[in-house]
Amino acid sequence: MVAALIFPALAPAQSPTPAEAMALEQQGKLDKAAQCWRSITQRNPMDAAALARLGVVLAKQRKYDEATTAYKKALSIDPKLPGIQLNLGLAEFKRGEFASAIGPLKAAAAQNPGSAQARLLLGMSYYGTKQFVEAANALEVSVKSDPENIELRQLLAHSCLFVKKYSCALDQFQWIQQRQPDSAAAHMLTGEALDGLGRTPEAIVEFQAAANASPKEPGVHFGLGYLQWKLRQYDDAKISLEAELSIDPDNPQALAHLGDIAMKQNDSEKALTLLRKSVQLKDDIRIAYADLGSIYMEQKNYPEALVALQRAVKLDPAQPDTHFRLGRLYQAMGNVSAANEEFAKVRELHQKAEEAVQEKMSGPPPPLKP
Repeated sequence: MVAALIFPALAPAQSPTPAEAMALEQQGKLDKAAQCWRSITQRNPMDAAALARLGVVLAKQRKYDEATTAYKKALSIDPKLPGIQLNLGLAEFKRGEFASAIGPLKAAAAQNPGSAQARLLLGMSYYGTKQFVEAANALEVSVKSDPENIELRQLLAHSCLFVKKYSCALDQFQWIQQRQPDSAAAHMLTGEALDGLGRTPEAIVEFQAAANASPKEPGVHFGLGYLQWKLRQYDDAKISLEAELSIDPDNPQALAHLGDIAMKQNDSEKALTLLRKSVQLKDDIRIAYADLGSIYMEQKNYPEALVALQRAVKLDPAQPDTHFRLGRLYQAMGNVSAANEEFAKVRELHQKAEEAVQEKMSGPPPPLKP
């Protein structure tokens, strides 16, 4: 009893309050603020608001892994906590986990359709996961909210280009080009969109402008040469493709298309050299294997021709010309049934192409009326 009077019991240390933690956060003392919020959440593990605030402080410190853990705990306790979905999505986005960011950002956008930040982050997360249809839809809304944002327009334009929405891509690239008239990239991308719309001669003009703006830019001369090759302007294409090889001697696509031109101009030896080098550098270029197969067949080197043409068909089964070449090879080898199968595939692919053109011209059939 005497000892108790002489040495009174020490009062327990006072636990921090949310007000104190918020004050430290506002003062920029983030380490101390985080300690306070942790202490509060340890005292009450079911305090969703405190867990969420801890996540905010950790995110400010760029500790995004820890922040997402705190946000998820808060979300499991109170899914309707204001701002929690957006904060979680932002933290996932910041740590490069775009797929994980999509769920909470979709929820945030649904809860607050007017949130430009949620919509923008959602579009960028879709872009980061190569879901370009969804990215284009979301980013289109974001561009309307921030029309002067060039980087945002570039993301939208690329998304549209990837899903073959060429009119959308062209609108964006032309807007960018007006503000960056000397940008080789803008001219090239505008050219891609124009080519996608079937306006290849205009696309060539854009690639020529890109080549003039940046003659040493890798890919510019190949793009120009490819479009010229596509229009069968082989002499011009050769000049452009050789210009590409002067910048990048190991460009497999440039080598393949130069090889194709050489074959078409009856220079088989030069074609073989170019095509073989092309497939050594990159083994998924269909045109290179198709041409190799044709040259080997002319040389009656049927085993090599078969390997090359089968590879070409595997790379793109929808191309009728490769099936036709393979059918001719089977004929030459005396395999009539295999040849007939390939020719049947050629007829089927041509019929599908004709039906697609007819549908585009006439539109879908009218619905049946009961």
